[in-house]
Amino acid sequence: MTESAAPMTSHRPYLLRALYEWIADNDMTPHLLVDATRPGVLVPAHAVNEGRIVLNVAQRAVSGLQMDNELIRFSARFGGVSQSISVPVGAVLAIYARETGQGMALPEEADDGGSHHALPDEGARPSLSAVPSEPGDASTGEPVDDGDGPDGPDDAGPGPRRGAHLRVVK
Repeated sequence: MTESAAPMTSHRPYLLRALYEWIADNDMTPHLLVDATRPGVLVPAHAVNEGRIVLNVAQRAVSGLQMDNELIRFSARFGGVSQSISVPVGAVLAIYARETGQGMALPEEADDGGSHHALPDEGARPSLSAVPSEPGDASTGEPVDDGDGPDGPDDAGPGPRRGAHLRVVK
């Protein structure tokens, strides 16, 4: 490789699409943890909690899901009302399976251009924060409609819900 090689594009959208497919292929429910304070994030304000929102992006819960290199777009129901959702890839903090918590916390990007990124220092460790086990409305504490009720199929069945657990994978 020469020193004049063009910088690589961001790996985030590729990781998100691959992990989404892996979670869905294992019959789990993919969720995105999003920093709702980032520019370009279009989500229902009533569902944001402490600047973050958890979005169920399972095929049965959304319609028109598009994940390209810059933006994730889809329509989903919140409180029975269909809304258009738009999330820049850089605003996604994590993707995980609701049932097991397995997934990946994505590191902050050094720049917003999506170009090359330096590797962290040897002693640097990624930091993880708690992910709520169920998405909810910050103002009422009620769960966000994830398509498993009257507005969508109920194929999950009753049973206990486990909290999300993220693991750092090197």
